Parts: sequence; structure tokens; C-alpha cells
Amino acid sequence: MVSRRELLWAGVVSAAFRNDTLDIVEKLVGSVANHPEVAAQDEDFWTQITQAFTLDHNTVNFNNGGCSPSPRVVQEAMRRQLEFSNQAPSNYMWRVLEPEVEAVRSGLARLFACDAEEIAITRNASESLANLIMGFDLHAGDEILTTNLDYPRVIMDIQQRERREGVKMVQVTIPSNTKHLTDLLKPIEDAITPKTKMIVVFQVSFLNGQIFPVREIAELGRKHGIPVIIDGAHAFVQYEFDNRDLECDFYATSLHKWLMAPIGTGFMYVRKERIKDVWSLMASNETQTTNIRKFEEIGTHPAANHNAIAEALTFHEMIGMSRKEARLRYLRKRWTDKLRDLPKVKFATNLDPRHSCAITTVGIDGIAINDLSAWLLAKHSIFVVGIDNPAVKGIRVTPNVYSTVQEIDRFADAMVLAATKGIA
Repeated sequence: MVSRRELLWAGVVSAAFRNDTLDIVEKLVGSVANHPEVAAQDEDFWTQITQAFTLDHNTVNFNNGGCSPSPRVVQEAMRRQLEFSNQAPSNYMWRVLEPEVEAVRSGLARLFACDAEEIAITRNASESLANLIMGFDLHAGDEILTTNLDYPRVIMDIQQRERREGVKMVQVTIPSNTKHLTDLLKPIEDAITPKTKMIVVFQVSFLNGQIFPVREIAELGRKHGIPVIIDGAHAFVQYEFDNRDLECDFYATSLHKWLMAPIGTGFMYVRKERIKDVWSLMASNETQTTNIRKFEEIGTHPAANHNAIAEALTFHEMIGMSRKEARLRYLRKRWTDKLRDLPKVKFATNLDPRHSCAITTVGIDGIAINDLSAWLLAKHSIFVVGIDNPAVKGIRVTPNVYSTVQEIDRFADAMVLAATKGIA
């Protein structure tokens, strides 16, 4: 039983976790235009949003698709909870702070439009996906259907099941850059056989930001009685959607990308009636068979990390998903418009808003990917990640809401220079 004194302490600590960042954001939101496309170009507003972060402006980070910095208010919440925990960990961390995860669970459930009893808090999309891929009973000869473009760790999970249990991975070849979403759906449908017992697909490709028709894939799986696992690592809150749009049964994502929550946070969604069908990756009690929390049985862990997700949720909701998406699309259009007519510039991403949002992969004929990314960092202090996949080649460019138009223009100007003059 937590004492009254400890509860009072928890209240004091929770109040201390907040700084003036959220008050500033609240005032900014009250003054910005309601129309998302108008707000997207309000540089006074977004400059103030940038000030909510502790950034090194000497280097431009355009790999937010990998990992994004957290706003100051999130960092402060986590730091202070860690300090409070370390005063008496077995008491304050376990008995006072750990129960706060339930508020985070409810907040994520509201954002994803599902029941809180369908959300497990994890450390990242990889942990969530491993729970799901490893959690179904399969037998030798059963087939797991995925694509040639899926994330390497997903492939490793399936390959481990191949080595250990004799299941078979079937990788469908799909186009990495297509004009028609049906081109991404039909190969999956055509590959389904009576041996297909699981389908694993991404919502947004880590290679080039291609949005995948996951709702149709989920429907296809239900039609055939096959569980469909959605890898939403690069999708969640990059653009506006929730599970009413996806209608999926199994979903995994990281929260340290577009939600800008602490590094090492994620969630896993399992439709309530399907929880019993999935074994937890780490052992759980039989009484937890239908309890989503069985996927959180990972041993001792800091409460601060997952509790600080609450501040990231508040920060995100104050900005507003429609404003955020509009801003990301505006920044992307600002730099791609300057490059798309240059003969040597080749986009590996379909720029149609139905196909992609913020993540964009681009290359320059005659310049090696690694050379281009190294030149951008060394000469222009711009950090991007190189993509060198048989299906997709180029540098992956992913700004975020804290990115400035000056940084966007700096990148665009550098790319124009590289495409017209070279990098020698």
C-alpha cells in the first residue's frame, strides 16, 4: 500500500516535471491560423516551436526518420523522474512512478483510437514486432509472407524462426516506387497459399517513405484467416491516421521518431480478442493470457522513460496532427521543388501525397551515395542517412517540426550545387 506521504510526494514531483514550454506552446497555438496549410507557413510560430528543443544548430539533423530529439519538456520530465527514482528506487520507482504508465497507456490509446487494454508499452518497434512475430504458434512448413523491402530486423526475426522451427519465409517482390497503390497489394494477394500463416508488412517504408495500403492487406488477412502484423515504426504521427483508418489487429511502432518521446519507447497494439493468441516474448503468468500487460514483462526497467511519453503526447496534441502534417509536407515541397527539374537528380520516392509524407530518398547521377552523404556532412554540416538497397538507392532526407526553412534551403542549395557542379 502506498502511503499518503508517498502520494503527496508523487504529486509534488509530477508538478515539478512541467516547465514553461507547454505554456508557451499553448499560447502560440492560440494565435496561429486554424487552417493547417496557412499555419504550415507561419515561420514565427515554427521558430518558437524550434526553441522548445535543445539542439545543436551547428549540424542539421535530417535523419529524424531514424531518431528524433525530444522537446525540452520531455527531457526534463524524464531527468527529474530518474532523480526521484534514485532517492529510493524500490519504493519510489516501483510503487510511486510505475503506476503512472496507465495514464500513458490511456493517452496512446486515445491517439491511436483503440481501447487502453489493447496497448502495451514497449521499448521500440523492434521489441513489439519480435513479440508478434515470435508469439504465434507455427509449425515446420508454415509460411510467413513478407516483402523484399521490409526492415532488416523483421527479416532476422523470421529467419530465426526458420532456423529454429522450420517455418518458411516468403518474400514477395514489390515495386519500391509506384504510381498505383494496387501494385503494392496484388503481389501480396497472389502469394497467399494454404500454407501462409502470417503476413508482416510495413505501413511506411524505411527505405523511401512509401505508404503501403495496410488497411486492404489487413482485410485480405481476415478474409483468409491469416494474422497481419503491421510495422508502423516510420508511420505513427508522421501523417494523420488512426486505427479506424487501418482496421488492423496487430500494430507495432516506435515513439522516438515522430512523436519525439524518449529514446527507447514504443507501443504494441493487439485487438483485445486476439491477445490470447499471442505468446509474450518474455515469460508471463497463465493468468495474464488475455492481459495486454503480459507483453510488458521485461524485468526491472526505468519508469521515467515510459512516463515521459505523457509530455510528448501533450506536446504533439498541442501542435495538432493536421498542423504537423501540413508543416512536414510544406518543408518537403520547399526542397524538392528546387531539385525535381534538375536532370541528374533522381527521386526514389513518389512525391504524390497519397504515397509519401516527410520521408524522401533522392540521389544524384554520377555521385556515390556514401560520397554524397559524407560531402553534405563535411562541407555543409547536414546529416542524412544513405540508403543502398538493391531496390532503393539514395540519401534519405527526414526533417521534423523543429527544422527551419533556413536549414531546408541550405540543404536544397547544397544539392543543387552537387547536381550542377559536382562534389570534387
